[in-house]
This record gives sequence, C-alpha cells and structure tokens, in this order.
Amino acid sequence: MGAGTDVGRRRHGKRLSFIAVGVVSAVVLVSAPGYTAGVVRDGDPPGALPSASAAPAAPGAPVTSVGPVAPAASPGPAPAPAASGKAPAFGAYLHYGPPGVRRIGELSRWLGGAELRVGHTYLPGDLWSNIEGAPGFLDAWATWRKEKDDRLFVLNVPMLERNEEGLDDDEVAGLLRQGADGRFDHHFRALAERLVDLGVPDTVIVPGWEMNGTTYTHRCGPDPESWKKYWSRIVTAMRSVPGQKFQFDFTPSRGRDAIPWTQCYPGDDVVDIIGMDSYDQPRGMSFDEQVAEPYGLQEHVDFAAAHKKPISYPEWGLFRNGDNEEYMRRMLKWMDEKKPLYNTVTDYCPHGVWQCKENPAASKVYRDLLSGRDGTPNVPTEPALPPGCSPVDLGEWAEHWLGGKLCLRFDWWKGTEGS
Repeated sequence: MGAGTDVGRRRHGKRLSFIAVGVVSAVVLVSAPGYTAGVVRDGDPPGALPSASAAPAAPGAPVTSVGPVAPAASPGPAPAPAASGKAPAFGAYLHYGPPGVRRIGELSRWLGGAELRVGHTYLPGDLWSNIEGAPGFLDAWATWRKEKDDRLFVLNVPMLERNEEGLDDDEVAGLLRQGADGRFDHHFRALAERLVDLGVPDTVIVPGWEMNGTTYTHRCGPDPESWKKYWSRIVTAMRSVPGQKFQFDFTPSRGRDAIPWTQCYPGDDVVDIIGMDSYDQPRGMSFDEQVAEPYGLQEHVDFAAAHKKPISYPEWGLFRNGDNEEYMRRMLKWMDEKKPLYNTVTDYCPHGVWQCKENPAASKVYRDLLSGRDGTPNVPTEPALPPGCSPVDLGEWAEHWLGGKLCLRFDWWKGTEGS
C-alpha cells in the first residue's frame, strides 16, 4: 500500500511487506415473467519468512407487455469480455501463506459461491534466500493455481533484500546501481526456476510494487534511471528460464507520491500489465478526486491505453475515510467499467470487508454487488416473448413511455386453458 502527497497518505506503520421496469398502458396489461462473518485477521504479509424469479401472471387480455425488446437485426455490441472469455477476474489478499489459500474458498462461500479466480501473495523481503522463493513457501499457492486453468496467481516480488528496514536514499541508490549492473540477476533466475518447477510458469509477477513511494528499499526515487535498468534486468533474467510464461505487472501507488510514477516506467518491452494500488485516502478525498488527481485513477487508465497494456488493481480497499460505502460502490463500478485483467482487495483491517469487522456498511456493499459472480461475461439478453404472442409496432415514442414493446396474443380467447 502506498503513500501520497502528504503525511495523510502514508501507510499505517510498516505493513510487514507484506479487495423490471413498471409499465403503464391505456389497455389492460399483463406482467411478463419475467456483515462480515467475523474472521479474525491473524497474518499480515511477511517481513520475514515465519517458521512454521417471479411467477407469471395469469393471462387476462389480448395485449401483453414484454419489456424492452431490442430489434433483432441490430442487437448492439456486447461488452468486451476479458481475454479468457470470462468477466474480469477478482480475488482478495487474505494471508501470505497456506491460510490465504484456504480462505479463498471461505470467502467464495460468503459471497454466495462467487468464483474467486485470483490468488495473491507476497514474498518476504528480508533476505535474498526468501526473495528466491524459499522451499515450501509457494507450494500451496501452486497447487491452488493448477486446479483450474483460468485461475491467476499473482506474486509480489521485492527487488531488494532488507526491503522494509528504512535504508537512506544514498544506500538505496547504490543498491539500485548494483542491480542495474546485473549483480542480483541470479536471485531472480532462481525464483523463475522455482516457479517453473512448481508448475506455475504463467504467474503474474509484481516486482518493486509502489516504487513511487518511500516505504520500501526497492523504491524508485533515489535513482529512477538505475531503477528502470534494474527492472529490465530482472525481467530479462526471469524470461531467460526455459518454460516460463510470466507476465510482469508495473504497479505504483495512486497519486504523485514521492515521485511521479510515470518517471519510473521501464518500457513497453519489459511490462505486460500496468497496475495501480489504490486505497481510500487521504482523509476527506472523494472518489471523484481520486479519479481526477494527478497520476490518479484516470491517468492510470489513460497511460495504459496509450501503451496498449491491460490494467490491474493488485491492492485496493478502505483506509483513511473509514467504513465508506460510497468508495466501495464507486470503486467496484469503476472496475466493472474499466475491465482490469484482475483486482484483489486487501482483506484485513483497516482495508478489508470480510476479515475486518470494522467496516460493516462497506462490507455489505461488497457482498451485495459481488455475490454469486461466476466469471461469465455480463452480456445483456433479449427478453423472451410469451407463447402465442406477436409484437405490435407502436413506434419508438409509445414504446418509450410503455417501457417496451407490446405484443398481441392470438390465443387470448381460450382463457386459462390456452395459456
């Protein structure tokens, strides 16, 4: 999670490095058929690897309303589906280890069986041995990913060890220059080999997330040019491993922060996805302002479009403005409209909606809007005509006021036997 243009944007301490119309007519018409469970949070992302339908009305007249019916010859374009043919994938960050995998199913049940297609975790940023993916750490995630072909596994990868130890800018700049010179390439080849060996060569890699802030050692500000070269070295090293199919997600935090994130962009050849971590902050900022601010949500979408890249939201959720129903509703609507490749809400307090009891109103919005989603594209369909019913063309003006086309039933005289 990122910082911003003032102290109000800064994160809350270290985040251990670880989401039927009514109709009226002059004729007689007949209607056509027409908080949180309280799971207690017990794990932040690791700073160090731990040791362990209504019934149809009876026919009563020769004319029936069937609601809006699109002309058969020109149904209009359907919303563009995601690349997989399904609606954009979503999930949540629930825990960095195996409990996070187990909770995916629990959250799905809380959401009425909604299909969570994204699993998201973070590698510890304390030691290079953990950034390489310590033995056993990724196994449960790999197993979950391989159970269904359309799932995404998203892995945040620190670019430097001692990633949350508050190193000063001079030391960070020196480390970035070393990275740009290739000193750390072997660590990322080792990670790539481990992911391929685990059978997850298509993992979405998020290196150096929120690089435009000040929280992490892997930040961009002390030497943007070296940071960009270092990113390119990492991508090149991981792509050199046989069998890999990784996607690399460049993910700043929303807003200007310590440096405009556009100054850290390493180039289209080494970026596959342009993400954004976006929390409801700073205090008092409306959602419209979050959209319109410099380097905000709209600029993110525009920048990605200009570079012909899909977008993502690896981290998002509530924060400085508390249990904010409007933010939750607007952010979900924004993502429905902009169709990111994936999004994962950060589901622990103060950001979350399922594992956090502090946000019951926003939690209800999230649950109401996402319950039962199965990943099928939301393509509008035409309402079916009742049996024995022929549409009557009354013109656009009349149909507008009636709420749809009318149809004439030729079997009305049969009464209930003909229905």
